Amino acid sequence: MKAAVFREYNKDPMQVVKIEDIDTPKLKPNEVMIKVEEAAYNYNDLWAIWGDPVKVPLPHISGSDVAGTVVEVGEDVTGFRTSDRVVSHSNLSCRICDMCTSGREYDCDQRSIWGFQTGPLWGGFSQYTHLPEVNVVKLPDAVSFEDASAISMVGMTAWHMLVDRAKIKPGQTVLIMGGTSGVGMAGIQIAKLYNCDVIATAGNQEKMDACLKLGADEVVNHREADWSKKVRNLTNKQGVDVVFEHIGKSVFPQEVSLLKMGGTLVATGATTGYDSTIDLRYLFFKGTNLLGSTQGTKSGLESVIYWTGKGKIKPLIATKLPFSEMAKGHTMMANAEQIGKILTTPQEL
Repeated sequence: MKAAVFREYNKDPMQVVKIEDIDTPKLKPNEVMIKVEEAAYNYNDLWAIWGDPVKVPLPHISGSDVAGTVVEVGEDVTGFRTSDRVVSHSNLSCRICDMCTSGREYDCDQRSIWGFQTGPLWGGFSQYTHLPEVNVVKLPDAVSFEDASAISMVGMTAWHMLVDRAKIKPGQTVLIMGGTSGVGMAGIQIAKLYNCDVIATAGNQEKMDACLKLGADEVVNHREADWSKKVRNLTNKQGVDVVFEHIGKSVFPQEVSLLKMGGTLVATGATTGYDSTIDLRYLFFKGTNLLGSTQGTKSGLESVIYWTGKGKIKPLIATKLPFSEMAKGHTMMANAEQIGKILTTPQEL
């Protein structure tokens, strides 16, 4: 089968990501084999190629979001059969520790992100891939392979941030940073699903317009020096209830300052750097809640897929590249050229 493989780390994906012929994987008894119809890019694909901030197994196949058709099932699999339409749940965990059995699979000591930390040669950017039965979710007919792959990880992550961690409530004001990123587009729609007032940020006018189309009530340009002042003015200088954060160092101090008394900042990722500062007075005088969040639960993914099928969540898809141009997509993502998710179809070279 064909797969997008890199065998060394490099800051330039074009130099190392190549389409290769590799052996079709062999199933374990608890796994299903998936013919990958659509696969979506994530920022962790770049981290893997760079070998920074963590080293991943080499040779490596990236790709944590796939949707496709089950073509084979292991002998112990009971919940799936061939021809089922499915999407991947990329959070691999042991399923038996105290964290997992209490519903906190994202805190499992053995947790790893499929397609990022797994390998060698085990990820979604391939014509066929395999996953444990517990890491696969069935797709309703109303959800296309394209939408499923585009929303799966980012939707699950955003759901966990807003619903499970920040526990958003109707009527709250939620600030969604980077509204046209993968998690941002999902965050806007999930917050609106909960009848929140949404202020989004984006880096240019085109992206700002896209945030409004996704459902944001207001939008500001976070590349402008006074962006946080504009957000505060939009709230009549009251501040926001929840900040949805994944940008990091360049905006973190301003985000904390924008929170109301008892407000919550929930963070996943830090694309502009992690070594930020914080004015501790905002923390203790205002009773601020600072929450970390990573990945999410299978039930969260199932909720996202359900609402996608109902048309309440719709991923923003920037482009779909032929598999032969895999590295082009990585470069686009590194340069933040696109609005929405980049997809590829491994079956089409």
